[in-house]
Amino acid sequence: LYPAMEDFRIDFVVDKGPYAKTIGLQIMPFTLVGATTRTGLVAPPLRDRFGIYHHVGFYEVADLVTIVQRSAKILGIDLRAEGAEVLARRARGTPRVVNRLLRRVRDYAQVVADGVITREVAEQGLNAMGVDHLGLDELDRKYLRALIDFYGGGPAGINAIAASLGEDQGTLEDVVEPYLLKIGFVLRTPRGREATPRAYAHLGLKAPRRKPYEAQENLPLDVDE
Repeated sequence: LYPAMEDFRIDFVVDKGPYAKTIGLQIMPFTLVGATTRTGLVAPPLRDRFGIYHHVGFYEVADLVTIVQRSAKILGIDLRAEGAEVLARRARGTPRVVNRLLRRVRDYAQVVADGVITREVAEQGLNAMGVDHLGLDELDRKYLRALIDFYGGGPAGINAIAASLGEDQGTLEDVVEPYLLKIGFVLRTPRGREATPRAYAHLGLKAPRRKPYEAQENLPLDVDE
């Protein structure tokens, strides 16, 4: 892949042993576009050969509204503007999520509303799927409840949380945690994950009072006497 990216050439090895020889094949110039959610797992030599490097964050609600309206038009779905906004706000800032929610709410609307997705139909359909007004689903809430109920809100290691839920650690790190971190429900600290007061409030729980920081007696501090 490296010669192709740098010189638009692919080398083939023909035969083997003392008779082996390399044949170079020139290829047409091309543009290579790569995408990943795990940049750290990409080998540095490969990553450095990409001329332009961008980080794509979560989408804004207005952008997701445009995306879901376009998808609805392609699929022939009667999606009203207020229904599109409900879907966009619960899509976790991700286009593929808003498109998935659109298809599931379409199924719901075909049964209860003659296929028309209004605000009320969108809210009812998403609530039936367990997706709340912030876009959290059942797994997100199970994660937060495990962190709060089993570990007192943290800190707790991701391995312990995964074991408590019976879920794969990678699933929690790649699917659940990014959005919870974005909306400020979870903190990732050197000691582990911690639930924030926002998470407690969302679940209808009272956040415990954290103990104030106590300096160690033998630790020199630069303070005025």
